[in-house]
Amino acid sequence: MLAAVNLVTGAPGAANAGATNSLAAQAEQTTASSPFADLITYAVGHVTQLEEQAQTAVTGLITGSGVDVHQAMIATQKADMAFELVLAVRNKAVQAYQSVMGMQF
Repeated sequence: MLAAVNLVTGAPGAANAGATNSLAAQAEQTTASSPFADLITYAVGHVTQLEEQAQTAVTGLITGSGVDVHQAMIATQKADMAFELVLAVRNKAVQAYQSVMGMQF
């Protein structure tokens, strides 16, 4: 979960040093149009990648191709935690948008 939090916050950490560097590189490549949108797009892509890894690990466990139960569970939990984090950020963004739209000027 710490890696997922670091991914969204951009905090340096051993688990996501490459992810943070690549995120910074992506942000520099794109113009300063919408860094939040770029961050969310990258996070969703990362969640998709984690889900694919979890699916591969579970398939390997079921077929008996040498994947340990612990590895499959860790991969599944990483994907689940990353998804929940991105979903929570999305919900907060929608809530903030609705709050702004409800204001009267």
